Amino acid sequence: MKLKRSLIAVGLISLSGFVGAADEHAGHGAHWGYKGDMGPDRWTSLKPEFSACAGKNQSPIDVSGTIDAKLKPVRFSYKAGGHEVVNNGHTIQVNIEDGSSIVIDGIQFNLKQFHFHSPSENHISGKSYPLEAHLVHADKDGNLAVVAVVFNEGKANATVAAAWSRMSKAEGTSELATNVSAAGLLPKSHDYYRYNGSLTTPPCTEGVRWIVMKKPMTVSKDQLNAFQTTVGFANNRPIQPANARPILE
Repeated sequence: MKLKRSLIAVGLISLSGFVGAADEHAGHGAHWGYKGDMGPDRWTSLKPEFSACAGKNQSPIDVSGTIDAKLKPVRFSYKAGGHEVVNNGHTIQVNIEDGSSIVIDGIQFNLKQFHFHSPSENHISGKSYPLEAHLVHADKDGNLAVVAVVFNEGKANATVAAAWSRMSKAEGTSELATNVSAAGLLPKSHDYYRYNGSLTTPPCTEGVRWIVMKKPMTVSKDQLNAFQTTVGFANNRPIQPANARPILE
């Protein structure tokens, strides 16, 4: 049981941007990064624990060649629970208090945090977007589900503004003045694509349910610039081979 819980914790920490794992943070003996000798093409050689990064069901992917599967709606139940913003050296992340969830396959997945990548990690029909949000959920057994939302440049997003209101260029955690709801990151239409994938960061653990929203949201040019300046580098893993995986819609 201890081993199972440890593995679950590793998976959550990895996808969540390594909350509480200072040894994985840039500036704290970081074991991976997005460029050079620490970049994605070297992840598998950095640590034996990262061997899954060479797996056959990796994320992100180009969402194309989809199959019409008449997917059932995802049941979203989000409340204002985002209480702190973290710069963990890899992304900007908002941690969520208990009480927000989705239901997929009849299973409840609780929202743990959301974070961002620029440019987008997943592509849709070959198109890259300037920003992508990952809303990270876990069920009671530690299985992961990620809702991905891509953003175009356009009108400012109020939820993004609130979430990033206290983000810092230095690594660390800041309390938000007002709790934020992830609902403001979702498009009005909840139509989505679905595929089975992995964490997009080491250890690249597979078995993650990916829900990619079809309709993009928008952020302003100033918001996008603020994020990119704060992070300081492109924090997207390159597209991975689909390897004949079904991509459903």
